[in-house]
Amino acid sequence: MISASPRRAVVLGGSMAGLLAARVLADHYDEVLVVDRDRLSGVTTARQGVPQGRHVHGLLARGQQVLDELFPGFTAEAVAAGVPTGDLGELRWFFNGRRLAPRSTGLTCVSAARPVLENLVRNRVLAIPNVGLAERHDILGLVTTPDRGTVVGVRIAPRAPGPQADRAVDADLVVDATGRATRTPRWLAGIGYAPPPEDRIRIDLTYTTRRYRLPDESVLGGDLSINPVSTPSHPRGAFFSRVENGDSMLSLTGVLGDSAPTDPEGYLAFARSLPVPDVYDVIKDARALDDPVAFRYPASVRRRFEALDRMPGHFVVLGDAACSFNPVYGQGMTVAALEALTLRDHLARGGTPDPLAFQRDVAAVIDVPWDISAGGDLGFPGVVGKRTLATRIGTAYTHRMQAAAVRDGEVTRTFMRVAGLVEPPGALMRPRMLLRVLGRAGRAAPTPEPVDHRVA
Repeated sequence: MISASPRRAVVLGGSMAGLLAARVLADHYDEVLVVDRDRLSGVTTARQGVPQGRHVHGLLARGQQVLDELFPGFTAEAVAAGVPTGDLGELRWFFNGRRLAPRSTGLTCVSAARPVLENLVRNRVLAIPNVGLAERHDILGLVTTPDRGTVVGVRIAPRAPGPQADRAVDADLVVDATGRATRTPRWLAGIGYAPPPEDRIRIDLTYTTRRYRLPDESVLGGDLSINPVSTPSHPRGAFFSRVENGDSMLSLTGVLGDSAPTDPEGYLAFARSLPVPDVYDVIKDARALDDPVAFRYPASVRRRFEALDRMPGHFVVLGDAACSFNPVYGQGMTVAALEALTLRDHLARGGTPDPLAFQRDVAAVIDVPWDISAGGDLGFPGVVGKRTLATRIGTAYTHRMQAAAVRDGEVTRTFMRVAGLVEPPGALMRPRMLLRVLGRAGRAAPTPEPVDHRVA
């Protein structure tokens, strides 16, 4: 083993979850080392380890609040760097082909491309004196005590050309934030532990994205984004957002095998097929800055580490390694931020976090966003999964709520505050909201029948 500082934490993965974990660990450990296979320093474009970074990302309102808490002045710094912002409830939202009535929520939408947002966070984290970075290193596995009861380090190797010697790095705590491709289930099995049970919901989503420069941003009517969201009645969706430095991004979404073509003509035709003309009208005369690029997301996966009987000590899992959500709900970065606060709470108790206690608290963070995304996906008849009575009631109520929000901005406001993870789902069931949802506005339209808009 190489020599270690008195207390070192090692974070596996330098994406958003790993960076936020490093931020809170820095307050409790003498040294924090972030290890990642990619080059990270100064990177403001999509990288190999985060292929979804090329596509429109959503930082939910609660995530923005946490970033401002962990990095005071963060939102102001993003604005100074050219990132546009707006009120979440005043964006141009469409559900079931109809626009929701806009209403101020008091919540800030930070509209940055994922690599730009990540770089802003990374710069703040790496400015902390006791945080270091081992970039372009492969993570080979865990190092444990002889009885395999405690993780005491990790084995890593540089990715430089030619034969490279691997080395072991001592650690008093190892955090797995390596994302959806985590090897923790395999690592656990290799040292005699059961892998976590998994929940999977296959949505077979495809994002196809292109960047644009608008001839005149007045075509947006002052809006920050246009979002015809995929629903069972209108499965094709899109997210069009102004981003930093005057550029705009469009991600077209298809589900259950449908996807926008990556040739320019097919891409434009898909945009024209959306349930509302707003996106097509904006891009038809815009200058494309690159070629369309696709990203496929087969299934949401939740790994139930909290259900295990035992885990090795000094080792915890968070971010997409614990739960990877359907990205159309924009939950991943915000859940990672909330999990970082959970880690901070456990560290504040003194000593090394108990793995199972930590994973139980992480599961509690995941529960609400998982129910939102899983419930939304199970609303698509083609998605395979168990639909409980609660799921069916939730799906029906969600449609009524979205119908009410077309006429009632107060419903939009509450819906966006719940979707932004600022208020609990119960806020939509309060007596005053029930009257709005189940009253005349909520009865304005029958539940639309699912249709198939896939290209033949």
